[in-house]
Amino acid sequence: MEYLSLVPYAIAGTLLASTLALVPALHVYNIAGIFILFALNVQQFIGGNELAMLLLGMIVGYAMLNTVSAIFLGAPDDSTVFIVLPGQKYLLMSRGYEAAVLTGIGGLGGILVLVVLSPVASTIFGAMRAIVLPHLHWILAVIITYMLMAEWPKGGDHGATGLARLWDAWKGLGAGILTFILSGILGIVLMYKSPVPVDMSFQNLLPAFVGLFAVPWVLDNILSGTEIPKQHIPTTVDAPPGMIARGVFSGALGGLFAAFFPVVTGGIGGYLAGHATAQRDDRVFIISQGASKFLYYVGAFWLFFLPAARITKGGMSGMLATIYTPEGPGLYYTAVALIALCGVLSFFLLLGYARAAVWLVEKINYRYISIATLFLLIALVFFFTGVGGLAVMLVATPIGWLPVLWGSRRMNCLGVLLVPITLNLAGLGATVAGWLGLI
Repeated sequence: MEYLSLVPYAIAGTLLASTLALVPALHVYNIAGIFILFALNVQQFIGGNELAMLLLGMIVGYAMLNTVSAIFLGAPDDSTVFIVLPGQKYLLMSRGYEAAVLTGIGGLGGILVLVVLSPVASTIFGAMRAIVLPHLHWILAVIITYMLMAEWPKGGDHGATGLARLWDAWKGLGAGILTFILSGILGIVLMYKSPVPVDMSFQNLLPAFVGLFAVPWVLDNILSGTEIPKQHIPTTVDAPPGMIARGVFSGALGGLFAAFFPVVTGGIGGYLAGHATAQRDDRVFIISQGASKFLYYVGAFWLFFLPAARITKGGMSGMLATIYTPEGPGLYYTAVALIALCGVLSFFLLLGYARAAVWLVEKINYRYISIATLFLLIALVFFFTGVGGLAVMLVATPIGWLPVLWGSRRMNCLGVLLVPITLNLAGLGATVAGWLGLI
């Protein structure tokens, strides 16, 4: 009965997140940080377990539903930026609803993976943590190297001279490397001398992510004048069971990798897993990214409840760990059950919200939607981080626009996280910050 009383809190969190997830670029961590600060002042009204389940419901709802704003409103974050590319292709082919449902199916597969792993998770992840903890710095360095090497020179067959053909081949790759370097420098600056006010330091990366990922995409939609065709809402999804299984398997590899390793996001994990499993079909890719981002967000919080090998990896668990420690296997299995319950509820909400988004893009000019989204992004950054945050967003936006202009991968913008954290793990962060005059 003690644990049954936690169910309404999880459902309430899911319903709250289902609304917040529709606001472009509004991240669940931004709201969770405010909730945790508020909970410190009202501890007589809400206990630690109740707060934890409320946040659990929020992160489950967000992980399932943030796809809607990413596909239909074009404002991706670091975990949905890979979904947007094939998702927007589906949108322009009148299949935006189908793309949203495919990501939801991937999310349901992610729930199944967590449930199946739950009895042995402490043993598996506890052993993995003991093995990899001393080696995190060079593992992240290898991931960075692979990311940059995988963006191999394209083209090379246009131009009258050898120099022109060399430029044709390397312009995209060069833009990708430049994007990674510039975003990495921005990440170091934010870590050591951020203009975001100290009392909102838990929102430190919000303006950077909005500028790197969301604003360039929205501006591109405004300038290109994209016309959205009438959308088709099918009664079935063109994805046989074998295809779904392949997508979920690939997404599970990437999502769990991202949930376990610090700094690695769901997008990076899904990208690496996609290469490892040789994905080629857009449907498999969308399903895998749905599973990957669900396991990235929810899996990282799930690991926080492990009874014998608790793992705290940034994000939601990092914030909650400052005021709360979960205790006992009973609470752990309650969390697993509530992930399943809230995940299924979120999937059905996804079906309804995707239909509403279809109605919106058909009734209102997409350029107007994009302009409204841009103003909303600016307002959110100012509300959470003030003038300093707006300054960060303005610096980040041209960096995030480089991949748009030159056709390189937007994943390179994640240098904002990978570079400073990898340098710190290697013991070089302060040295590089000193070279940049930050300390």
